Amino acid sequence: MGKLAMDLDKLTRDEQLELLDELWDRLSRQAETLPLSTDQERELDRRLDAIEREGPVGISPEDLAHRIQKRSA
Repeated sequence: MGKLAMDLDKLTRDEQLELLDELWDRLSRQAETLPLSTDQERELDRRLDAIEREGPVGISPEDLAHRIQKRSA
């Protein structure tokens, strides 16, 4: 990997979180191009089956981001 074009230490915490969010969005759009092992495919299938049976659990991505931002303030 090459050198980053920006100094991450100069970013505020909010700017770092925003960058992380942007990177995550970009990576998630490319997820279909990432090869999965047989074990990873099985695990994803198992988790999807559990969601179909039990419904979603946990918190929304928006709520998680809000909680992270509150902690960093």
